[in-house]
Amino acid sequence: MKFWILLMVFVFSFFNIQLVQAATPAGNATADAQKVQLLEEGDEEEGEADERPFTADFNNGDCLWANRYYEFEQGHPYFVIEPGWQIVMEGVEDDEFIRVEITVLDEIEIVDGVATRVVEEREFKDGELFEVAHNWFAICRMTNDIYYFGEDVDFYEDGVIVDHHGAWRAGVDGASPGIFLPGSPLAGSRYFQEVAPGVAEDRAEIMGFTDLEIDGELFKRALVLKESSPLSDPGDFSIKHFARGIGNIADEELEIVEAGFIFRAPPHYPYKK
Repeated sequence: MKFWILLMVFVFSFFNIQLVQAATPAGNATADAQKVQLLEEGDEEEGEADERPFTADFNNGDCLWANRYYEFEQGHPYFVIEPGWQIVMEGVEDDEFIRVEITVLDEIEIVDGVATRVVEEREFKDGELFEVAHNWFAICRMTNDIYYFGEDVDFYEDGVIVDHHGAWRAGVDGASPGIFLPGSPLAGSRYFQEVAPGVAEDRAEIMGFTDLEIDGELFKRALVLKESSPLSDPGDFSIKHFARGIGNIADEELEIVEAGFIFRAPPHYPYKK
């Protein structure tokens, strides 16, 4: 009896060992194959261009437009549209010293039937005036989105206007306003800032928020935008940072050096055209 029991134990152990040895390589191969597949899928996703669309059609038909906040309103967290506000940024690009002055004027411009706020941007290269742009913005009171209605652009050479490249106006030649900054910025959202087919098609993606230190000053939860254009070379983009209560504080190599009011307009100051 003992003999038969020992024989059965031996046979069972032998086949069990064979089954384990046969199953183990197959199991490892499956696991390895799964790992390889996951790696390949991950590599493919990283290598692919981001094909998520940029929003170009905005439901703004019900907007009540404004070009300035009332005194009792909080305003947009990352964009100051109050007349007299000025931001100055400086930096070196392509071995040239760049200075940009962005000023909210006490002027309005009627664009596509909307009274927009005029924001002037002056760019100097090595001390010489290079560009003057008058940008037109309006607030959608329903959403607090800042809409961009276009710009007049003058490029200078030796003090003389030589070009108006990139100028566009909503309501003309199929152009329509884009969103410059959403009222509630959400990381990952993508949208067109300029909707002027073939002329100006800047678009933005909200990359998130970060703490940014500039010249010893810490700006907490700065909004990070990645801007690009389908009219530019693929892969071309710029990174901009916006600080709460200030606005644009960094644009690639340019960083803020000054910010504040250079004049103040009364609350019910009659807007100039």
